[in-house]
Amino acid sequence: MANEESLSAKATHQAGGGLSGEKRRVKTLNSVLISYLQTIYNARADKVKKSWLSDTREAFITHAQGESEADLAEELLQKTDWDFNGFLQYMTSPATNIAAPPQVQDFSWPLSNYFISSSHNTYLTGNQLSSDSSADAYKNVLLRGCRCIEVDVWDGDDSDSDTSDSSSSDDEERKPKVKRTTTTKAKDKIKKVKGKIPSSVTGRLDKISLGKKKKLMDKKMIGTASTTDETTTTATGGPIEKTDSVGSFSSLKKVASTKEPRVLHGYTLTKDILFRDVCEAVRDYAFVVSDLPVVVSLEVHCCAQQQEAMVSIMEEVWEGLLLPEPKEDTTTLPSPGELRGKILVKVKYAPPDNILSEVAGGSGNGGSATPPGPDGADSGEEPAVAAADAATTTKTTTTTPAKKKKHASKIIQTLSKFGIYTRGVSFKSLMQPEASMPTHVFSLSENDVIEVHEKSRKELFMHNKRYLMRAYPSGLRIRSSNLDPAVFWRKGIQIVALNWQNWDEGMMLNEGMFAGTGGYVLKPAGYRYEEERRVITDGSSSSLPSSSPLPLTTTTTTTTTAPSTNQSNAVQHYTMDLTIEVIAAQNLPLPPGDTNPASFHPYVKVEIHVEEAGERHGTDLPADGKEKGGEYKAKTKSLKGCDPDYKRQKLSFAGIPGVVPELSFVRFLVRDDELGRDTLAAWACVRVDRLRQGYRFVHLLDAGGVETSAVVLVKVGKGLRLG
Repeated sequence: MANEESLSAKATHQAGGGLSGEKRRVKTLNSVLISYLQTIYNARADKVKKSWLSDTREAFITHAQGESEADLAEELLQKTDWDFNGFLQYMTSPATNIAAPPQVQDFSWPLSNYFISSSHNTYLTGNQLSSDSSADAYKNVLLRGCRCIEVDVWDGDDSDSDTSDSSSSDDEERKPKVKRTTTTKAKDKIKKVKGKIPSSVTGRLDKISLGKKKKLMDKKMIGTASTTDETTTTATGGPIEKTDSVGSFSSLKKVASTKEPRVLHGYTLTKDILFRDVCEAVRDYAFVVSDLPVVVSLEVHCCAQQQEAMVSIMEEVWEGLLLPEPKEDTTTLPSPGELRGKILVKVKYAPPDNILSEVAGGSGNGGSATPPGPDGADSGEEPAVAAADAATTTKTTTTTPAKKKKHASKIIQTLSKFGIYTRGVSFKSLMQPEASMPTHVFSLSENDVIEVHEKSRKELFMHNKRYLMRAYPSGLRIRSSNLDPAVFWRKGIQIVALNWQNWDEGMMLNEGMFAGTGGYVLKPAGYRYEEERRVITDGSSSSLPSSSPLPLTTTTTTTTTAPSTNQSNAVQHYTMDLTIEVIAAQNLPLPPGDTNPASFHPYVKVEIHVEEAGERHGTDLPADGKEKGGEYKAKTKSLKGCDPDYKRQKLSFAGIPGVVPELSFVRFLVRDDELGRDTLAAWACVRVDRLRQGYRFVHLLDAGGVETSAVVLVKVGKGLRLG
């Protein structure tokens, strides 16, 4: 119990999903900071009364700080005049936090109009190959504000077989041998993956499931008939026998397991946990810090019997938290306000029996509704292999069109029905039939998103205004590093999944995006689908309480307006001028593993994150075909100790183009100046639209994302102009 309380306490003070930094105060001030604040105060104090009169205070708040006195807490305005103690009370209050509190959120827009704080492979506690899985990982991210988690579910037995995708290695050995050829491209891909694997585990991988995966990847390059002994399912989810490549019936059937489904990263050395334990953790912690809906993204690798077990467990453990099955499909996604306190299950869409599989699955996979991977998502299959597999299927179906088959989905109907508003669909193109289904969710790796953007950037951006999309890190990020989420947010992607167990730039930007929001952020104007908005019939915005009937009720309607082409519906870009005077700091934490303050030589580095070349959406590129952009950096000189006086060193950034304030960020990094790599000691990240000007305190988190008492006093000058 004590350990659980400790976990909860640490998680709620740990950054990542937006729960840190709320109403932070500076509890103490060292002599250096007091001296600087005294100088600021004296420069404006009345010569006779030696204090700030009310008009002086108002002028300082309005002109120096860029705010209104109406924004201040009532306790700071109780005295007509401010003496120095009154000024210190203001400067140490949350009112001087460099990050302004988020605006009051409007949760009445359809889900596709929000960015959602999201986790990738949530169960892992470390790297992608050999770390432990833990139900505590779900508790941790949920208590930190995460609203979309991932669960990879496998059969509850002791084998490493992926029964929903291919046969086990034992089945492989019992098949007739077929002469196989593997393309150079596939070999290079496998070699690249193996090159990323730590040497400490390389030797063991060939003996277990990763070696089997390599064999399966090799097999998928064959240009002849399939040599895999797939297990297909009937409409009711039961296994059926199928003919193998030489025409004989396979006598091998999957025996139902008496064990419950497991959660793990398949084909790796990662440890497993029970699916039930994960569901219980979600039930207990999903709505502790926010009542906004939680999306559970299922990646299902189970046989039909184990999928039935998943259904039973979810119905039992999440009773009262799941959405009731609707009488008919919706034409518009509901709003977060209508889904408070509810769990949304994202699972592979299996079309009902009366829908032709070529409509459900598109034409890019030989008419099959079954994707190369279990959810058309993080299947562990690299794009080159998937593309080759698709090419093989296409070649086969092209040469023998009369034998084209409609395969049954490997996801049973009773499980697929959980995906009411979040139906996972394998991505083939933005023009496939499912791309206009309101409830579909495409899941693409970071590299696939970039490829689609390069070919169809406007279509991608417009798609993401109205429909949900999920992006996740490349499978080659073995050490659980993260992509740059801002790049994908600027493409309108709502669910950008990150590895929360790793602290890097990606997680810092995630904190900057969602700080204090509860895990949902309304997209800026121009990124929203303005032509549809859910409203109450009396004309007021819909923000239904959690007790309201679900799903969509008769009290709501959809309004449609003519498409707008004026400036109010365009993506606004600004040119920014930014100056940051770094005055002094106190209580800086030492880098991990460092215990000697005398050897600590910290400097403050400021980085500006704005769009890069080619990221512009909804408008043509400039006439010269290029966009000036990139990351802007500057740093102070390094000093010694944990309480450095930087003597107002000024860092200037002039004429930064392409700034969308809601999607641009300022990062403050405190690093130790040492030989080799400068180790991170502390950091903070602020969204540009929430970056306050004037004299401000930057509240720092340590290298592990935990709140500290460390602060840096700065003076910020910020100017934005259209351009």
